[in-house]
Amino acid sequence: MSIDVKNITKSFNGFAALKDVSVDIPTGELIALLGPSGCGKTTLLRIIAGLETPDSGSIRFHGEDTTRRAVRERKVGFVFQHYALFKHMTVFENIAFGLKVRPRSTRPGKAEISTKVHELIRLVQLEGMAHRFPSQLSGGQRQRVALARALAVEPKVLLLDEPFGALDARVRQELRRWLRRLHDELHITSVFVTHDQEEALEVADRVVIMNQGRVEQAGTPEEVYDRPATPFVYNFLGNVNLFHGRVHDGHVQLGQMELSAPEHAALPDQPAVGYVRPHDLEIERCYADSSSVEAVIRHIHSIGPIVRVELERGDTFESLDAELTRDVYQKLALKVGETVFVRARKFRVFVDDYQI
Repeated sequence: MSIDVKNITKSFNGFAALKDVSVDIPTGELIALLGPSGCGKTTLLRIIAGLETPDSGSIRFHGEDTTRRAVRERKVGFVFQHYALFKHMTVFENIAFGLKVRPRSTRPGKAEISTKVHELIRLVQLEGMAHRFPSQLSGGQRQRVALARALAVEPKVLLLDEPFGALDARVRQELRRWLRRLHDELHITSVFVTHDQEEALEVADRVVIMNQGRVEQAGTPEEVYDRPATPFVYNFLGNVNLFHGRVHDGHVQLGQMELSAPEHAALPDQPAVGYVRPHDLEIERCYADSSSVEAVIRHIHSIGPIVRVELERGDTFESLDAELTRDVYQKLALKVGETVFVRARKFRVFVDDYQI
């Protein structure tokens, strides 16, 4: 089931939650709506579900306009962050609930419901827990029950609102990998909301990054991380170092660093900002050329296989963060207080919020 979101606008009491948002979701894809709190991602999910009505724009499921259709007519399964399980019902009863409340004409028989529910219990790896109550389950197990309940009604679309947000980091990591494997098995068109960048990049086929009610960029995890379309995307997806300077005649001057940009030779002199990921900074012992800048090591943090080095630039006294592998760090034998030279192995430059 494909989903076509076209020019959706939605306001609440004068506040524009969504501003002309368009997103295409192909059949069978797992899509992440990613962004900070208040960016509009949950509002968009609720509009897709039919829990909210847009002020303008349309929602189409497989080419059919469903913008004004009720939730029950859209055949969507919805999984909430806080499970929303019925506390007085067992695991079996929670999963069976959506089937039992169907109109009599479409309601399966007791035997069929029992078979289906037990199949789902096996699917979400909760064998032997059918008669337990939610209070007897862990957070991760409760979330699996919520997912099984959503799947029981055979939805055409699965929608998940911060499904792992209430769980601790280790359980969240296990469940998101499990969700990815489950999706690969079922191939249900799925949309999940998250503010966790790592979660979106690890689980989703494509990521839709939102900010202040608009879509900043949509693409595969590799595309949005390696080729950010805007400064916001660069800043939001992981740590970044900023180098302020100017562009002129095909060159970028970032403090004492001068980098060649011949493809932009026609760009007039104007302010620019260079964006460099910590793992794209190289630390060298000796000055090589104008593409490197002097810096002093202020702190060194060893975190498993990665060593994070905090530096202070000699030309602007601004802070820089570099990430090295343990092998490179040991080879350089770096010490706090030392003067070294830093070079950007890979960088992107934006002028007035537009990439050059």
